[in-house]
Amino acid sequence: MPWRPRSNDRFYRLIVRTGQFLLWALRLQILPTGLENLPPRGPLNGPSRQVSPGSGVVFAITHFGYVDFAVVELLLWRHTRAQLRFLVHQGAADHWLAGPAISASGHVVVGYAGRADAYDAAVAKLRAGEYLAVFPEAGVSRSFTVRECRTGAVRMAAEAGVPVIPVSVWGAHRIMTRGHGFSLRRSWRAPVRVHVGEPLVVPPGQDAEADTELLRSILQAGVDRCIADYPLQHEAGAWWMPAHLGGSAPTDAERQLLDAEDAAAGRRRGPRQPKQLPRPK
Repeated sequence: MPWRPRSNDRFYRLIVRTGQFLLWALRLQILPTGLENLPPRGPLNGPSRQVSPGSGVVFAITHFGYVDFAVVELLLWRHTRAQLRFLVHQGAADHWLAGPAISASGHVVVGYAGRADAYDAAVAKLRAGEYLAVFPEAGVSRSFTVRECRTGAVRMAAEAGVPVIPVSVWGAHRIMTRGHGFSLRRSWRAPVRVHVGEPLVVPPGQDAEADTELLRSILQAGVDRCIADYPLQHEAGAWWMPAHLGGSAPTDAERQLLDAEDAAAGRRRGPRQPKQLPRPK
């Protein structure tokens, strides 16, 4: 069990600054669109954002690689000087080095079983005006298409009365993802496209499954938009391109089989189980 310090925003800012320096050292090129959909600096307001003053926000982020979170955190920091609180799996929190950093950064840890405590903590942070980041796919999608999403993001947003902002990231998986470790050659001056979608308002009592499927389609549309104007050309069979665009990544059907094999072997969490989360009252 790692040592767990108290949450400290100064420590978190130090982590963000360190991440900024590392990405600057790699000359990473973050190419965003949809920045008008991000909350502005200061009070959360703006007629087109449907975000009430003092309200929190759920950021729903695609998950194709291991540095997607850093790209979105840095983009938000540059735009608003705000910090994201992430939903983090217990496995990461148990790490001797990452665990203390996760605690000090104020992230929400999702336990191996009984996720109600994490759900309640996340809703409380949203009601307190914090920005919460969620990977609704609950794992890296090795098909590089948006996989099935869990309902937690929309349910928390509905209960807290805050919007969901979908964020699609493309290109960060070329830096590091499942089966492809870090490569300085690929990372140097690597372009990363990010598209921030319009806020999605989820009124309480609506069909969480249907709203989650809508969120999934919005995230995939954002990915498609990013691919369409991605500055790097890809050769036929490129590992980092989805199969339907001529890449050699697993098809969606193959990805589902691989995910099922991993879940059966205990390497990853199984299919989403929305009933483990309490429904909004």
